[in-house]
Amino acid sequence: MNATGGLIARIRELERAARPLEPDSRERHALHEAVAGHAEAFLDRLSAVPAFEANAAPARDLAGHRPSEGPAALEELLDLFRRAVEDTGLKASSPGHVAYIPGGGLYASALGDYLAAVTNEYAGVRFAGPGAVEMENLLLRWMAGLAGYPAGAHGNLTSGGSIANLIAVVTAREAHGLRCADIPRAVVYLTAQAHHSLEKALRIAGLGECVRHRVAVDAGQRMVPEALQRAIADDRAAGLRPWLVLSAAGSTDVGAIDPLKRIGRITAAEGLWYHVDAAYGGFFLLCREVRERLGGLELSDSLVMDPHKSLFLPYGIGAVLVRDGEQLARAHHYHADYMQDAVANSPAADSPADLSPELSKHFRGPRLWLPLLLYGVAPFRACLEEKLCLTRYFHERVRSLGFEVGPEPELTVSTYRWLPQRGDADAFNEALVRSIQQDGRVFVSSTRIGGRYYLRLAVLGFRTHLETIDLTLEVLAEKVAKLETSGDF
Repeated sequence: MNATGGLIARIRELERAARPLEPDSRERHALHEAVAGHAEAFLDRLSAVPAFEANAAPARDLAGHRPSEGPAALEELLDLFRRAVEDTGLKASSPGHVAYIPGGGLYASALGDYLAAVTNEYAGVRFAGPGAVEMENLLLRWMAGLAGYPAGAHGNLTSGGSIANLIAVVTAREAHGLRCADIPRAVVYLTAQAHHSLEKALRIAGLGECVRHRVAVDAGQRMVPEALQRAIADDRAAGLRPWLVLSAAGSTDVGAIDPLKRIGRITAAEGLWYHVDAAYGGFFLLCREVRERLGGLELSDSLVMDPHKSLFLPYGIGAVLVRDGEQLARAHHYHADYMQDAVANSPAADSPADLSPELSKHFRGPRLWLPLLLYGVAPFRACLEEKLCLTRYFHERVRSLGFEVGPEPELTVSTYRWLPQRGDADAFNEALVRSIQQDGRVFVSSTRIGGRYYLRLAVLGFRTHLETIDLTLEVLAEKVAKLETSGDF
């Protein structure tokens, strides 16, 4: 056998060995039925199992199942997945998850992801995936329209708010022409309510040495525009270079909405870049009672909205929008010779790869496109309005139980704390959180406001309804009574 014949024989041998990677129709059907059946069982029991399971030990079983040369049975792998993943820690899709701002887990969104993965469409460059890119751009234009941005706006579907904030910060840096020598004098304005991903974005973008000016907040934890105006004037007088204002449209801690219009007018007059973190609050634009409070988003230079938060999608999709799409493109432009065909056949700055750090990217569009078109916008609006009402209901009821409450909720976060008959209030509330989390029926979290320890209720799971809120109130009353009696805190 000649060399070519030997090579062909080896190719055929390897093709046979790789055959399991391409199951036939019968095999695909069996795999699909097993996985779909497992998913159905998970959803069927979701409301009946604890929202939080403190036992993390089963997760360690994964270490004994490393990839090896031979195959494993799907049934065994699904059982391991249930024990080590589903039955440990926080169940983010549970109705009892009323702690962090969750990823929702809409079933139709999972089906959209399934289509994206099976078709394996490339959504980075229009030349390669015209339909995929058009779908994502369509969704971005819809969001830009909600926010009141002009036709020249553009954006990117990201993995979440953290990467979206990073893209916005880099765009702001390039738009203002900041160079290394400028950074120690460049001033960023934000409040104590700013999400930590913004601080992280500044550091990753090479702006860690920027001056941070923490602007005062009012009793509702909202930025005080007059304090911002004074800070800018003082910093200019001191020879510094004000350049970036970071505002919140729904802070994570308390759901605060900064006075967006007044801040927008100040930043425009002062020539500063105005970025609004609306990852949590942005889609409440769909609700009439909140829309007015979100007025001023249209004045921002960039903003972030997270569909995996207030559109109830699974984790893994955020969005950044920039009022002037050309600035976004200039900040993320690249060139590579091997991509010359794509560049020649795609409009300039139209592909997602031109507008973010990602070249290889997941086709995120279907997970938002499918549920939005399948159900229409109305059920999403109703669900958001329900969560607003549930939060107000909780805030009133928990106050009537004797809790001290934080600011009146602007969105769907309520903060509260118990003042014990004796002992340290912070220690008591810390013990209260631990007790509720160990109980597991509902999962609440904590924060600090003005240095004091508070509990948080965040109502944003689409499966969370009145029964869950009443259960939360019941658990709170039960645990407070037990701690007051035992004094064990």
